[in-house]
Amino acid sequence: MIIAVASGKGGTGKTTVAANLARVRGDVTLLDCDVEEPNVHLFISGEPQGEPEVVSLLVPEVDESRCDGCAACSNFCAFKALAVLDKRVLVFAEMCHGCGGCARVCPQDAIREVPKRMGVVETMGADGVTVVQGRLDVGVAMAPPLVRAVKAHIPKTGDAILDAPPGTSCPVVATLRETDFVVLVTEPTPFGLNDLKLAVEVVRELGLPFGVVVNRADSSDDRVATYCREASIPILAEIPDDRRVAEAYSRGELMVDALPEYRSLFEQLYTDIVRLLQNPLIAGVARASCPCFMGGTPMPRGALQGPHC
Repeated sequence: MIIAVASGKGGTGKTTVAANLARVRGDVTLLDCDVEEPNVHLFISGEPQGEPEVVSLLVPEVDESRCDGCAACSNFCAFKALAVLDKRVLVFAEMCHGCGGCARVCPQDAIREVPKRMGVVETMGADGVTVVQGRLDVGVAMAPPLVRAVKAHIPKTGDAILDAPPGTSCPVVATLRETDFVVLVTEPTPFGLNDLKLAVEVVRELGLPFGVVVNRADSSDDRVATYCREASIPILAEIPDDRRVAEAYSRGELMVDALPEYRSLFEQLYTDIVRLLQNPLIAGVARASCPCFMGGTPMPRGALQGPHC
């Protein structure tokens, strides 16, 4: 099972949920896909397993002696990584997505692809948890290829937990694709609710089952709970606004280690995710278009059935 932990904004406790869930599960691979600022290793550290894996992206290199400036390459490129000025091809490697199309359409065979380093993937192990993280090189603008390199380490057997980047941009979508379940972490504030709604739109567009964890929950603002209830989104867990949790976090300690009474909360969270995925109305259907599926909670049988149900 592949579980992604995501959020519409930074600072909601996404890494806290992912790391503590991995700790109580044990024998799991925890992948930090926030390659611009990985921080899982601050809470689950261990011995490095092998040398860091260098990740590169193939970008075009133009042989000017063969190029006639026909602009076939720049006309093909949807990302404007190539431009032709006065019969000369300019390459903007930072904008290249590495699709290789420019080399294929060049009638003069004047373009070849060369590797451009993006970052590294590091693997370490500690207490039954294998941590895999990507680290984007300074100045590199495009994170999704490195995110995909991290996800290539998802084991063929056993569970994996993905700590997604914050927000709803391309690196987040690259992280969420081909996962089994998404845990959206939010906080009971106006900002938390606004960005939760954005994240819900993304996850529903991808057709993935999901639920919500409310971090720093208290009784002062019930708008997140009201939204989830009206949108038929299950709230899987509520983590209290406990100063002791923040103190443990500041020391780099996991909540379930420093405060063992929270272990049952994360064990129940994992159990509820498994229970939702075992529901036949959730597993194996076209969730994005299924009217019977609303954010993780199936509608009553017969209420809004689609032809596949």
